[in-house]
Amino acid sequence: MKKLIVMLLTLLPTMVMAAGGNVHLDAANNDLSDKASLQRGAKTFMNYCFGCHATQYQRYERVATDLDIPLDIMRENMIFDRDAKIGDLMVNAIPTEYAANSFGAPAPDLTLVSRVRGTDWIYTYLRSFYADPSRPFGVNNVVFPSVGMPHVLEELQGVPSKVYETRLVDGEEVQEYVGIKSDGTGELNTEEYDEVVRDLVNFLEYAGEPMKLERQNLGLWVMGFIVIFFVLTLLLKKEYWRDVH
Repeated sequence: MKKLIVMLLTLLPTMVMAAGGNVHLDAANNDLSDKASLQRGAKTFMNYCFGCHATQYQRYERVATDLDIPLDIMRENMIFDRDAKIGDLMVNAIPTEYAANSFGAPAPDLTLVSRVRGTDWIYTYLRSFYADPSRPFGVNNVVFPSVGMPHVLEELQGVPSKVYETRLVDGEEVQEYVGIKSDGTGELNTEEYDEVVRDLVNFLEYAGEPMKLERQNLGLWVMGFIVIFFVLTLLLKKEYWRDVH
């Protein structure tokens, strides 16, 4: 009984976060086998996210090796702390107290965020910021209302705003939220921005489970072995029990 209670308490935060909100989540449709996408996602993460968010359960060298990034390029272009070594964990330099004072709470580590939130949640979240002057950083988020995080990808997307459509409901006109639209001042158009976000989500999914593809491939071999072993066992059983029956 005690073990059951501990397990439920462990799973409760995940269940709450997964069930929270009624916002439709767009499918990320990312591909862990696409090394080019993972490399672009790693670049975006290091340039736009790593200043606040760490992936402290990863090592620079492991990421470089898995994503086919030469170690010298990783060292020169993706390790901003010159005191860090290629084999170090990917821990950012922002002090916890400073982050808490700036954002209201320390920026969470993102190594396992894809396993807690899900890739569709992250993909939709990063495309759901909108301008809100009442918020400390001038933005809010449809998926995560009253978010304490600035829209760090705004220079790529531009200034986003909510889009509404007028619809008749029981004879009355009602403003219904239908999505987010950029003002066009960003470096990328909508399709290009969505692709950047998809690459970033792809990298975060890899970070959460670097062995996922290998595990899935190994699982197929294991299932194949079980099937073959079952057939052999069945034939052996028939051979042993032939005289009895």
